[in-house]
Amino acid sequence: MNASLKFVIGFLLAANFSFGQDYHKRIDSIIKASHLANPEIGISVGFIHNNVPYFTAYGKISQESRQLIDSNSIFEIASITKILTSNLIAQAEMDKKIKLDDYIDAYLPREYVLHKNIANRIKISDLASHQSGLPDVDFGKLIAADAQQPLRNFTQENLTGLINTCTELADYGKYRYSTVGYTLLGQILEKAYGKSYDAIIRERIFRPLHMSASLTKAFIVPNRTTGHGPNGVIQEFFQWNVTAPAGLVKSNAADLVKYLKAVLDTGSTIGKAALITEKIFYKDEKREMGLGTNIVSDDNNTLYMKSGDSMGQSSIICYNRARNWGVIILLDYRNSKMRNDLLNQIAEVLQ
Repeated sequence: MNASLKFVIGFLLAANFSFGQDYHKRIDSIIKASHLANPEIGISVGFIHNNVPYFTAYGKISQESRQLIDSNSIFEIASITKILTSNLIAQAEMDKKIKLDDYIDAYLPREYVLHKNIANRIKISDLASHQSGLPDVDFGKLIAADAQQPLRNFTQENLTGLINTCTELADYGKYRYSTVGYTLLGQILEKAYGKSYDAIIRERIFRPLHMSASLTKAFIVPNRTTGHGPNGVIQEFFQWNVTAPAGLVKSNAADLVKYLKAVLDTGSTIGKAALITEKIFYKDEKREMGLGTNIVSDDNNTLYMKSGDSMGQSSIICYNRARNWGVIILLDYRNSKMRNDLLNQIAEVLQ
């Protein structure tokens, strides 16, 4: 799961976006050129502008297969899952199940007993904007133990112990990317609605938007892409785990464009919730954060985005509400630089 966005978007901030009739052809040319230069890396891109979707894709679902990647091919979206979870959190506030400014103590399952030093200090919005100060998953240690399924060894018991033994929030109020924070948000949702996270996301996002290809626990499907680490070694998809709300959903470009369409529609429940997630909850000299959403803005444009990296795939979702467009990029390799370069090149087309 990607810890931060690390790409240069200087020109993106100053861009004056407009759309020519051939923008889709130019985007396709960018993706095709990238694939020709890196034929081993499969790419699927979805784009929507003024409710009109467009898709392009290159590569095969695996080196052994003849099946080509298309808009229906399944990828790990990794930490893009977090914006789905934050949208659900915003929906829960709209449903008066929670309040973003409430402390998390009363909303957590009963197995959590916060130390007196940290009791009634962490707000739900702090979890969602990565400033809770809670300790996080030690991915380095987990990867060393199991490079294919590092989260296999992180259980509910581990999570409960991590929270219940925390006695200080040394960096509370400072940005620190947190898988644990979003895992707890998922459990807050479960307590609020009396259902599993899996059931909630299906009921409130997947089913209303007909995102029938978006997967949680069962993702052994014929059109699943094969993940690869930076060195080309095949990587398994992460199995469903306690950390699912932070990064374990699988999806495709077609479904994620449906999500973008709903986000851009302020008359929809998901669109109204997205407006809540776009409010600035954290700001420093390096970043502005909504609820799970990175915000990049200048006098002309405001972009909302979230990247994702699993052990073997990279992705990013980005949209411009004012200009009514959104894009999703999915790669079957863990290659954040290529993903970021593609977004920047697509942005140039939209100037």
